[in-house]
Amino acid sequence: MTGDQVLRRVTATRYVTPLREGGSLPGLVEADDLGTYVAKFTGAGQGPKALVAEIVAGEIGRRLGLRVPELVVLELDPVIARSEPDWEVQELLARSGGDNLGLDFLPGAIGFDPVAHAVDPLEASRVLWFDAFVENVDRSWRNPNLLRWHRDLWLIDHGACLYFHHSWARAQAVVARPYDVADHVLAPAATARAQADAELAGRVDRALLEDVVTRVPDGWLDDAPRDAYVEHLLARLAAREAWVPA
Repeated sequence: MTGDQVLRRVTATRYVTPLREGGSLPGLVEADDLGTYVAKFTGAGQGPKALVAEIVAGEIGRRLGLRVPELVVLELDPVIARSEPDWEVQELLARSGGDNLGLDFLPGAIGFDPVAHAVDPLEASRVLWFDAFVENVDRSWRNPNLLRWHRDLWLIDHGACLYFHHSWARAQAVVARPYDVADHVLAPAATARAQADAELAGRVDRALLEDVVTRVPDGWLDDAPRDAYVEHLLARLAAREAWVPA
């Protein structure tokens, strides 16, 4: 893989604090590029597939013009766990030596509140289309996984997307699975859905998907070739009449 086909690589220098909002126990980590990242660990209970979904969905979102924090490969030496007093974090770091995933930390960002924060109808519709395409089941009003940073809307936490890859034997059968928008936090604001579909569907093609999937580290793809993700998503795009938000 050439340099422009992989995520930027950094090395963790200090584990700052756990972020207990997430079920996988992400943590705030400083790295050798002087950046601060929200780390998602391979040793977490959700395993590497959640990180694959973070990369594939997040990078698709970025190419569709949505705001997603930069993703990096975060190299971790398990020795960093020795200074952490929490035994649960110690065990997680000890299991996560090597490559992990980092998301650029957005200092001062606040959680999105659908009551307090207005969203442009076209932007809301773009997010809804994207979530329907990657089958994101984790953008509800209870857990929006959206941030407000410098008055802009940012999308985070895509580990629950692409859940077809948890059962490749059934993946073909669910390629046109409808997307339930009833619980989506932006559904009420997404009143430009036809415009979003016309705009975004044409941006997704084989070259885009191949570029995105290439960015997943080799060791995280345990039971499927990269092409399987590309072909499934292309088939889903072709069947979008079954799932595109109406």
